[in-house]
Amino acid sequence: MSLIKKTPKWQSIASTLALEINQKHLLGQLPIEPLLAERFAVNRHTVRRALQELEAQGLVRIEQGRGTFVQEDLIDYRMGKKERFSHSLAAQSLSGESKILSSQTIRANDDICSLLGIAKGSEVLQIDALDFVENQIVGVCTEYLPLPRFAGFTQRLVEQGVMSEALRAAGICSITRKFSRITARIPRPEVAVQLGQPKSQPVLYVESVYQDENGQVIEYGITRFAANAVQLLIEPEL
Repeated sequence: MSLIKKTPKWQSIASTLALEINQKHLLGQLPIEPLLAERFAVNRHTVRRALQELEAQGLVRIEQGRGTFVQEDLIDYRMGKKERFSHSLAAQSLSGESKILSSQTIRANDDICSLLGIAKGSEVLQIDALDFVENQIVGVCTEYLPLPRFAGFTQRLVEQGVMSEALRAAGICSITRKFSRITARIPRPEVAVQLGQPKSQPVLYVESVYQDENGQVIEYGITRFAANAVQLLIEPEL
C-alpha cells in the first residue's frame, strides 16, 4: 500500500503567491500576514514560512517593520567611461529626472578641493538632489562643481532635468568619468527616510569625478543608491 505525501501548506501557499507574482497579479507590497492567513485559512506562522520561501527564491524582500514587497527588477547602472546614470536609464527605456532639494555656495574642505583639482579653501557650488526613476526615488545625490565656472548652473539643471544634459547646455560637449569609488554604507537616518528603506539597510555609496574634453575636472558627485533598486555594472573599456 503506497502512501501519498501531502504537500505542506506553506509550500502550497508559496507556490500560489509565486505564480501570482510571476503573472504580475501581485505588485508592490503584499497583503499583511493576518490577511494572508485569513485568505488561506492557516495560522500566521504558516504564512511566515511561505514568505520566507519566496524571499529565498528572490521573489520578495521582507523589510522589518514595513512588510513584504515584490522584488522588482534591478535597474542597471553601466559605469563606463562616458556613461552616466541617465544613459543607462535611456538604454532600458526608463524615464529619470533629478529633483533639486537645495543649492548653495560653500567653502570646500580639503578633500573636495583635491578631488576637483582646485586650491584649498576655494568656493564651490553644492547641489543636493533626489534621483527619480519612473517616479520612484532611487538615489540621494550631492554634487560639487567649481566656481566661478559653474555660477548659475543650478537653473540649467532645473531646466534640463538631468546632470549630463545640464552640463551640455553649459557648453561642455564631451564628459568623461575620471574615476569612481564604490562602498556599501549604512545611510544617515534622513537618507534612509528619503529612500523609503530601513536605517539598518546599507546603500551603495558611489563617488564619481568627471572631467571635460580638456581633462579639466568639472564635477565631484556622491550618490547613495538604494541597493534593492540599482545594480552597478562595470565592464572593461574596449
